[in-house]
Amino acid sequence: MKPSDIELLTGVSRPTVHPGGARAVVSVTHPSLGADAVVGQLWNIPLSGHAAPRRLTRGFRDTAPRFSPDGRLIAFLRAAPKAPPQLHVVDAAGGEPVAVTDRTLGVTEFAWAPDGRSLAFVSREPEQGRYGTVDGIDANAERPRRIDTVKYQQNGLGYITDRRAHVYVVPVPDVWAEPAASPVAEPDGSVPPAPAVATPRALTSGDWDDTTIAFSPDGGTLAFVSARHESRDHDLRSSVFLMPLDGSGDPVDATGEHGSLSIVAVAYGLNGVLYFSAQDVGESGRDFVARNTALYAIDRPGSAPRRLTDPETVDLTESEIVAYRDDSVLVTDRTRGALVLTEVHADGSARRLTDGATVVNAVGTAGDTIVASLATAATAGDVAVIDAGGPRTLTDFSRELRAAGIIAPRELTVAGRDGYPIHGWVVPPEGAGPHPVLLSIHGGPFAAYTAALFDEAQVYAAAGYAVVMCNPRGSAGYGQEHGRSIRQRMGTVDLADVLDFLDAACAEVPGLDAERVGVMGGSYGGYLTAWTIAHDHRFAAAIVERGFLDPAAFMGTSDIGSFFSDEYTGTDAAQIAAQSPQAVVDGVSTPTLVVHSANDLRCPLGQAERYYAALKRNGVEAELVIFPGEDHELSRSGRPRHRRERFEIILDWWQRHLPVRGGGR
Repeated sequence: MKPSDIELLTGVSRPTVHPGGARAVVSVTHPSLGADAVVGQLWNIPLSGHAAPRRLTRGFRDTAPRFSPDGRLIAFLRAAPKAPPQLHVVDAAGGEPVAVTDRTLGVTEFAWAPDGRSLAFVSREPEQGRYGTVDGIDANAERPRRIDTVKYQQNGLGYITDRRAHVYVVPVPDVWAEPAASPVAEPDGSVPPAPAVATPRALTSGDWDDTTIAFSPDGGTLAFVSARHESRDHDLRSSVFLMPLDGSGDPVDATGEHGSLSIVAVAYGLNGVLYFSAQDVGESGRDFVARNTALYAIDRPGSAPRRLTDPETVDLTESEIVAYRDDSVLVTDRTRGALVLTEVHADGSARRLTDGATVVNAVGTAGDTIVASLATAATAGDVAVIDAGGPRTLTDFSRELRAAGIIAPRELTVAGRDGYPIHGWVVPPEGAGPHPVLLSIHGGPFAAYTAALFDEAQVYAAAGYAVVMCNPRGSAGYGQEHGRSIRQRMGTVDLADVLDFLDAACAEVPGLDAERVGVMGGSYGGYLTAWTIAHDHRFAAAIVERGFLDPAAFMGTSDIGSFFSDEYTGTDAAQIAAQSPQAVVDGVSTPTLVVHSANDLRCPLGQAERYYAALKRNGVEAELVIFPGEDHELSRSGRPRHRRERFEIILDWWQRHLPVRGGGR
């Protein structure tokens, strides 16, 4: 895989399954270098027979399809170039989509009412005079912001207190009616108003965000997630609220009295049981480090939630909740580098439906039919029916990517210096070697590498590098103790684990050159890379990307600075310094490329600038690359041309400092 092959990386949405069970619809997106944007359309996927999948819409970027309850319509989000996504509906048999919304800042999520006559959606409401609400007033001409909260920005979005997310409801337009023609001027010069979408009705308001919506099966209640408690600016708690849609009362907090919870997802079961998933963030409301997400059920309005899964052994942090049978829902359990599709019953019993190597990203159901979007070592995204024997794949959206060249990873579990098992993978280049080796460290830290196709490892392996990547202590998917072992001890056992895995991989996998190694990582991976090269000098070069490099400067600059560094590195100055790459930068002699994005609010640009300046002051060979207009998600969802250029810059750095003998593929 070459840098330009990012155009072949397909993203497949959550499937929506027709109530009759004969077909599913998904959104299939990919980065386009020509458009310098992610583009995609809806696809129709027959679930049986020999009919081939086919493109259903032809928008610039069509996403998030959902069949109406009767299956006659499909609602979805459509975004035009350089415009936010708006809600549309289209005849499920095909035709011209009809716009439902025209929101200044677009729509982020929606849900069908059970009667199919209206749609609820979430949208941010801009403060008047900001965000283009007044022609001629751009961002630099807006009034000053007067801020009295700690949480006022969000990576990838910017300021949030002047554009709160709220819930709205709008009637479904008649897609079969005659379209309204745009009027022309009258002889007297007047111009009749142009056809417009229906004005939505706001269901929520206030100085907080309301998101994650779900209708009860009878249509009488809308559940949503919000943090409305007085201490919300200083903790991570949130609650599930229930709003009666007949106007009989205000939203009611259904969970706040029953624990210190941070809500992740909400859904109703087919029998009306309210399910939600949440992290227990402890007495302080901030103890989030390596807290797995558990599933809960509220059997009837007003009753206390019942916890259905054990957070020590099951983690639903990356899972939606999908109603399946009368007494069960489907979730995905993050475990050992996989997302395992699991059916959880109302009594807490569970049944796994997929194996420990497949990454099930999302599912849709109709009756007994389960359709999943998934990723494996051979596909970036495809659609499968989940049968008794496991996934039966229906599409092959990654065939061109495989033709361009995909290398299967080799799974390893090794014993660390203290006997602790370390799990990971090696992606070796073609040929006998010896190959230079790149130790790649993931972000998070409570995240994980998986067995699914990973574009970065594929690009580096195609260039001739053996990529070594593992899930050290601190990672997700191996239990809470594994994840919490580095809380206020960053750079200890996690450093030992990545180095021990590197040594074992070089010893066990043929063709790896243990004498020619580099190290790289982003976010927490940038942290551990910077920490590693201050303590281990074997590496020919390093790449520190979007790094968490100076915990002491995180508070007040990062969108998560009010809690992240306090919980991970502590609040004592000496303790913070003992875990800070900035504090030990004088120990670095390794040539280092520092890569960052100008609009990164998660690990702000100043983290990179201070670190880079210290390297230069100390005489270390260093280079700083800043991507304009990008945020913390550059490598995953940045502009396609920037993503290609990032790969080219990285490969150039490695070729200069850790050259491949004979060149890569």
